[in-house]
Amino acid sequence: MDLNTVSEVVRPRSLDGLGDWRPGDTWLSGGTWLFSELQPEVKRLIDLESLGWTPLEVSDQGLTIASTCRIDQLHDFAAPSAWTAWPLVDHCCRAFLMSFKIWHMATVGGNICMSLSAGAMISLTTALRGVCVLWARDGSERRVPIEQFVTGNHENVLRPGELLRQIELPAAALASRTSFRQISLSPVGRSAALLIGTVNPTDGAFALAVTASTIRPLRLEFATIPSAGELRDRLTREIPDPLYLDDVHGEPAYRKHINYLFAEQIRGELAEGATQ
Repeated sequence: MDLNTVSEVVRPRSLDGLGDWRPGDTWLSGGTWLFSELQPEVKRLIDLESLGWTPLEVSDQGLTIASTCRIDQLHDFAAPSAWTAWPLVDHCCRAFLMSFKIWHMATVGGNICMSLSAGAMISLTTALRGVCVLWARDGSERRVPIEQFVTGNHENVLRPGELLRQIELPAAALASRTSFRQISLSPVGRSAALLIGTVNPTDGAFALAVTASTIRPLRLEFATIPSAGELRDRLTREIPDPLYLDDVHGEPAYRKHINYLFAEQIRGELAEGATQ
């Protein structure tokens, strides 16, 4: 869609010299949502693609994903064999409600910054203990865990002019045993619930990421794999009814039921040592 209120497009080689953040400024990454509907408040686009950030960087600490990394680049990346959690990338990429164009243009950072409850990259990075690196216009930086970055449906902690530079996934999380469950009302529809369980290969700690069914992502952590009762009690205690999303893709009671069902399936699967 043409954005007929835009009067300037900036393609910087660095973030220096952009001047003050002003009303109507918007960061542009993949643009798949930005160009999908009218944006009357947008006056200037600042194209992040021109910065040339490396999409994916591997180190001893884990994986760094640039916010401009496209979904297809993440999906097609040849990960180290030690990263046993990597199949989650394929699962989450395919949980998108998207067309061929979005598959090749949408970015990891764009999906996270949209902060929709069903954002599949939010699900992935919550499960893998992702940390968002945020850059401010004054050059300062702050680091925010993904489950604290997204605060509600279409809401996050970004301040005016602040930028999601990258998401960091630790090596220990990438080496986890995992179990994945997702459901939608149609074969390629928006997720009504998406849960991922992980077990740390070193100390056996268990974590359950709960996304899509709730207005913000949650990660429930345990020192070991809990009993069925312990897990259900935590779900009940930490996800009160107002935290469940209520829309055409599922009522809160349905989403709560699915969470309990999937959580127990995941717990049982990982307790038996199976992965999926």
